[in-house]
Amino acid sequence: MDPIISIIVPIYNVDKYLSRCIDSILNQTFKNFELILVNDGSTDNSGVVCEEYANKDNRIKVIHKSNGGVSSARNSGLHAAKGEYIGFVDPDDYIDESMYGKLYGLCIENDSDIAICKFSREINGKIQASDETGKVLKFNNIEAMNELFKGNLYRFSLCNKLFNKKCFNNISFPEGRIHEDLSTTYRLFANSKNSTYINYCGYIYVKRENSILTSNFNEKRLQAFIGWDEIIEFMDKNYKKLMNQIIATFTYWCMDNISYILKQVDDVDKKKKYLNTIREYTTKYYRYIKENSILSRRYKLKIRILNLNYELFIYSRKIKSIIGS
Repeated sequence: MDPIISIIVPIYNVDKYLSRCIDSILNQTFKNFELILVNDGSTDNSGVVCEEYANKDNRIKVIHKSNGGVSSARNSGLHAAKGEYIGFVDPDDYIDESMYGKLYGLCIENDSDIAICKFSREINGKIQASDETGKVLKFNNIEAMNELFKGNLYRFSLCNKLFNKKCFNNISFPEGRIHEDLSTTYRLFANSKNSTYINYCGYIYVKRENSILTSNFNEKRLQAFIGWDEIIEFMDKNYKKLMNQIIATFTYWCMDNISYILKQVDDVDKKKKYLNTIREYTTKYYRYIKENSILSRRYKLKIRILNLNYELFIYSRKIKSIIGS
């Protein structure tokens, strides 16, 4: 009999963290799952750890493949998955023992295609405090999509969510670039009927200093704007009523990245290059930005200045004062 849930873990050179991750999954109170460990060409002992666990528990399936990145590993896991529902755990994180039981229960009780919980963060070995009320909120397709882009209850990360496998119909992760969650999650929500959120911290995200998304700004992070291009085109075609929120969130994302570049990139030529890349996107969508009813006049002014002369963001103290440090 096929498992109810397939849990996919993409793995690359994380042997120091992997056992805690796997143990947290195997210790779930919900037992009817398969665990798919995708060893994405690791050069450390990660592959060995995977095989050792597979020899102990027949729910574990190990896939060894050449290195192709997180998206490639997740796609391999999806291709092999037998479960009716799909979950993802990153190999340096871990989960509460009740997470998948609660998320699956929400899907069944509320006839939902997606169930979502909160994150906890572990920083320097300590889990940060977070209020948990256990409150449950149910959303239809439009409401769930709107909440996704508002980002107050949940955001684009896959790992605090459980998906009905049908959400992945005709969808795969974009290989060869980062921010794969940004580029995929909204399409999974588009394929869903209903979603349910619970105010419960089920997933523990471990902040590591050498993570690409926690290190100093680098050019790869601009790949997110490829995803935003796809998002805006898709949403404008299929969810016009949500475009006001989409453009506001896109603009906030732009300004966050501008702030990171100004603070973290010392090389002046790289600053110019990165800021110019963002300027190309803000110019492309400026007609939406200037008409947006969510954005303040201050945010619109920031984007207008960037579009006129992005070098002012580097050289003018007056402009830096306007946009903030």
